[in-house]
Formats: sequence, structure tokens, C-alpha cells
Amino acid sequence: MSKQVAARTNAHPLDPLTPAELAQAVALIKADERFGARMRFVLVNLLEPAKETVRAFTPGAPIERAALAVILDNAAGATYEVSVSLTAGAVSQFKQIPGVQPSIIPAEIDEIQGVVKSNPDVQAALARRGLTDLTLIDVAPLMAGYYGGDDLPPNCRFLRTVLQFRESEDDSGDAHPIDGLHVLVDLNNQVVLRVEDHELLPIPPERGDFAAHRVSPLRDDVRPLDIVQPEGVSFTIDGWEVRWQKWSFRVGFNHREGLTLHQIAYQDGDRRRPLIYRASMPEMTVPYGDTSLTQYRKNFFDAGEYGMGLMANSLELGCDCLGEIHYFDGYVCHDKGEVETIKNAICLHEEDFSLLWKHRDEVRRSRRLVISFIATVGNYDYGFYWYFYQDGQIQFEIKLTGLVATGAHRPGSESPFGTSLTETLYAPNHQHFFCVRLDTEIDGSDNSVVEVDTVADPIGESNPYGNAFYTRLTTLATEQAAQRIIDPFAARYWQISNPNSRNKMGKPVGYKLLPGENTLPFAHREASVAKRAGYMWKHLWVTPYRPDENYPAGDYPNQHPGGDGLPRWTAADRPVANEDIVVWYVMGSNHIPRLEDWPIMPVATIGFALKPSGFFDQNPALDVPPSMGDHCSH
Repeated sequence: MSKQVAARTNAHPLDPLTPAELAQAVALIKADERFGARMRFVLVNLLEPAKETVRAFTPGAPIERAALAVILDNAAGATYEVSVSLTAGAVSQFKQIPGVQPSIIPAEIDEIQGVVKSNPDVQAALARRGLTDLTLIDVAPLMAGYYGGDDLPPNCRFLRTVLQFRESEDDSGDAHPIDGLHVLVDLNNQVVLRVEDHELLPIPPERGDFAAHRVSPLRDDVRPLDIVQPEGVSFTIDGWEVRWQKWSFRVGFNHREGLTLHQIAYQDGDRRRPLIYRASMPEMTVPYGDTSLTQYRKNFFDAGEYGMGLMANSLELGCDCLGEIHYFDGYVCHDKGEVETIKNAICLHEEDFSLLWKHRDEVRRSRRLVISFIATVGNYDYGFYWYFYQDGQIQFEIKLTGLVATGAHRPGSESPFGTSLTETLYAPNHQHFFCVRLDTEIDGSDNSVVEVDTVADPIGESNPYGNAFYTRLTTLATEQAAQRIIDPFAARYWQISNPNSRNKMGKPVGYKLLPGENTLPFAHREASVAKRAGYMWKHLWVTPYRPDENYPAGDYPNQHPGGDGLPRWTAADRPVANEDIVVWYVMGSNHIPRLEDWPIMPVATIGFALKPSGFFDQNPALDVPPSMGDHCSH
């Protein structure tokens, strides 16, 4: 079963903007004399108040509400940031941001379909391939990237597009790429800039069906599996605040990041102990590793170029989420100011998770709280899951599924940079890099990060038997020193600690960040994507908190040449020991496609854990009760 949860208007300073507030912000901006006839809304997000304001807030107190809008002016090719005081009902700032391009607007993708298909050169190129029915052609957008030498006008906002063929409405266009044909489109003026017709490659004929009505026979031995909680759930919700056993946090949602979590804390006896002020995944990049003219320009920044919240799915009970589910809606704004409610954008539920702890006959089952959302960006679907455990652990996991990108090759040939799926269809090698931003406050705002390596003690007087090993601790004092890479051979982890708060042994309390699967880019440093997504080159970054440093590849990665975000900020080499810090963890998933990834990819996962490490004085899950009644019997 499920229950709809709606946030109360103005219950807390961090509550997402309501539909009414979004509409108010749009109306105020449209009424401003600086808002031109060809201006469009890219996004409207909550302008989050200062930390001091949030921490000083008491329930029922008046709240100053503000919004930040990004506006695109198609006429001038200009981008504006507009701040609005919803409390005062006034525009407080209308500022042009020179030399940038904001993220794509969904309406632009719809508009280019007709622009491309109606172009005579495109029609001629399709006719050379025997394609004349334009209703069977899809125009798939590729973000422009930055390659230089495109001979385009200044401030030109453009897309590169590829085309796909469908045999029918329910056919997968990814099964039939029209490779070797690319179209550059000027988005501001809605015209084709250039048609690049490189090579006549065969259009792969085999379908890529995966819908149930196209797959036969289906398995007939799958029996129902029901998750029931006859006494109801163990969590409570008050507006956007969630409480579960000893955990508490606030839920947020915005156009760019999707799900955000705020003020994560643990109730330890009579103490509410803060852990993370804000947690989100503000950027991800997908670099492709194939040299073909279609594939080498595929380098997507899914948050900064598209918007993970904008691409969020409406989740379905029994399919995306199973059990006793509570949902939160998400609210986004479209180009003309229309407010969209994404029903059931965020899913909250409990899961049984096998053993919590056990010794002989004394055993406790583990339960975890799951909060998640799923976004579809082009051919890929990403599920983002935060897990909270009874032993004080937090995990973040990403589930990758959807369709692999495809290209065509001639019968009998193979690409060295991909995997052949059929005689004429292949999937190129690629990677996914995810950057998670953790504004930590472990027992308070001033934290440090300590790198912990396990070291074998040399054989000698202190280690006569050659079996001893110990941990070597290195405090990361500055931003440059805190740019780190995983080392599984040293069992490396990073301890986020508070040197001003001590446990019973007199040591700083902390949580350790435990890496999971990871890799580094295989692109060379000279490659365009390597410059634009400079954050990929380190797995850990630590910066002092600054309210305007939120996105690891910069505020506007679309068509940006690179160097912005974390590489630029950390060049100052600011101190990060015993400071109000932000920890950035980067995960790389390396995807060498398999035959089994076609026609739809089974879920792959990547993630990390935050485990208490000297934060508690003993196992915090000792007080979890044994399972009741017949829950442990047949």
C-alpha cells in the first residue's frame, strides 16, 4: 500500500518550493520589465537560506522564502540568474551571467524534431539510406560538449543530433542507429547549422524488444512475494521531515540534483548528534571511449546539462518500490513557467536486510530505511538510494539500467572500442562518474578528514614473527593535500572526524567513508571531457564550505571548455583541518558492454558507505529487540 505525503507550506526554511511558490516566482519574474518576449525559464529552485538562519529556526517562526531562477534569452543568446523574495513579493536581482550556456530545456528537444526533419539536406541524406517516411525517424539530442573549431557564432547555443529509425511506434530506436549522419542545430534560432554526412553504414535490422508483450514466452514459475507490515511502518513523517528509530533528516528536491537530504542526525540517548548538514549528488559525467565520429562526442553531464530532478520518474507501487510505501511529490518549472508536479517522485520505505548481529542463539535481524528516486536521462535509467541502518551506518547506492548506447558497423567488422551485439550493431565502451557532495557536521560544524592506510610492520624487533600490521593516520590539512585516490591494497578509507568531540577513549569521534567499486578515467588528460570534468581525476576532494560552491564541474558545464568547479576552487589550497568542510566523493563505473546488456541492461550498482568509527562508545544496535512472535519460524 502507499500513502501520499505533501509538504506543509512554509513549515521549515529548507522545504522545497511548493507549486504555489513556484507560480508566484514565475509571475514576479514575468512582471519585471527586464523579462523579454523570448526569455524562457530553465529552472526555478529554492534559494536555500544561510546555515545560521536554518539552525536558529524554531517551529512556527516566520520564514523568509526565496527562489533562484535561471533564465535563457533566445533573442540575445544570454543567460540570467534572477533572485526572488517570495516573502516580500519582489525580484531582488536580475543578473546576466556572461559566456555560459544553461542546461537543456525539454521543449528545445521537442522543437528540434521538426527543424531537423524538415531540412532538405537531412531529407536527402535519409533518402540515400532508403528512408523516406519521416514519421519513423527519431532525432536524438547529443549535448554539444566543447571541441573548438566548430566555426560557430559567439554565444551560439547548439546541439549535435543523431538520428534513429523505428520500424513501429513501440520499436527501440537504439536498435537501428542511422550512423554516420549528424546534424548541428542552433537552438536559439531553430535552424540547422550543418549536416555532417560522413559514411553510409548499414542500418541494423534486428529489433531490440524488451516490453512484456513483445517477449514470449514469459516465465511461469514466479510466485507472488508480498511485503506486509500489519502494524504499520516504523517511521513518522511531518511535512518534509522523516524520523525512523533514532534517525532524523529532512527531504529536499530540486530541478538539478533531484533528491537532497538535510540535517541528518542520530539520537544517542538524550543527545541529538548531527552528522550531515546536506547530502546530494550534484553531478555525473558519462565519457565514451570510442573514436567513431558519432561516439567520441558523447560526453554527458546528466545533472548540469539535463537536470536529474527534471528527469525524475513517477514511481509505481509494486514495480519501482515494494512494501508499505510513502511518497513525496517533486515540483519543477518548465520553459514558459508551467509548474509540473512529478507524482511520487521520491519513495520511502523499510526493508529487511538479513542479519544485524548474531552469536550462537542470540540474533537480531537488520532493518534499513530506504529513500530513493529514479531518473531517466536519454537511454539510461539511474536509481539513487540512500540507506539508513540501525547500527548507525549510512550507505549510498546507484543502480544503473536502461539501454546501452549503440552504433552501426559493417557486417564482418568489429570496433576495437566496443562490443558487437548483432552482425551490424555494437555498444561502445564508456564510463559513468558520479560525484556526491557531503556537507558534514560530525558532532558539530568543524570537522577534519584523516586518511587511514593499513601498513605491514617491517620484520624486526617490533614484529619478530612478521605478522603485525597497523594503521597509519594522515590528517589532510589543505585542499591540495586532500585530493586523494583509493588504494585497496592499503585498505584505505577516510575518517571524517571532529577533533573537538571525544569518545570514551579520548579519541576524536568520527565516521569513516568506505569506498566501493571505483576506477579512474581512461581518457587522456588532453581529451575534452577530461578538462570539462576535472573532478573525475580524484576520488576524494575536501573543500571549506562556501555557499556558492555546489557543483563539481561548475555551475554551467554545458558547452564549457573546462577547468571550472573543484579544480578551480581547490587551486587556492585553503585549509580544511578543523574547519566547516565539504567532502566530495567521486565514483567511477567502467562499462565494457556485454551481450547480456542487450536489449536492456540488468541493473549494475556502485556506491559507498559511511560507518561510525569511534562515534559511539559501543555497538549502538544492542538495543534492537529480538524478532517477535513467529517471524523467525516456519
